[in-house]
Amino acid sequence: MRRFAWSLLAAALALLSLLSFVLLLPQLLALQGGAGFKAWQLLSAGLAHWNGLHLGGNLLGLLVLALLGQRAGLQGPEAWAWAASGPLGHAFLLGLQPALPPYVGLSGWLHGGVAVAALSLMLRAQGQRWLGLAIAAGLLAKLLLEQPWGPLLRPGDWWGGATLPLGHACGALAGALSFAACYGLARRRLSLPGSS
Repeated sequence: MRRFAWSLLAAALALLSLLSFVLLLPQLLALQGGAGFKAWQLLSAGLAHWNGLHLGGNLLGLLVLALLGQRAGLQGPEAWAWAASGPLGHAFLLGLQPALPPYVGLSGWLHGGVAVAALSLMLRAQGQRWLGLAIAAGLLAKLLLEQPWGPLLRPGDWWGGATLPLGHACGALAGALSFAACYGLARRRLSLPGSS
């Protein structure tokens, strides 16, 4: 089961996103600052999308991450780190923007998954290490070009809504921290006497 954990997580995120889209729930599931905040929104906001183009773009991102994970052999610890990066990234975002307008979409979660995959590959044998470094460099370049320290909302060119670069940066940071925690726990478990 651990062998397929990454792919199963990608499939679960896709199915839950499709379900929330069919049920037309983005306003209910959106992460909101101020009095509109509910704790469950830290999880639910990633599963909601404003329109079909928004959903389609994020589903394509999930497919790419699922294929990367399958090819790279990402397993249980990486899947746990990726799963945690969504709600953790949303918590970071809300902490930095307490008056956050309604926010939905998997983009932060996807950036977290990219960070997890890159870090995992960087800790492997030489060939995969270079791939991990290239992915990490690409992710960092994208985040810097988006200027998450700038205006909160940017017009969305291709899907008709606004993008939130700070959400991408928070997702990537959450992915890196989640990976460090899960990797540390996995290593500690393997080093304990009687561990297999």
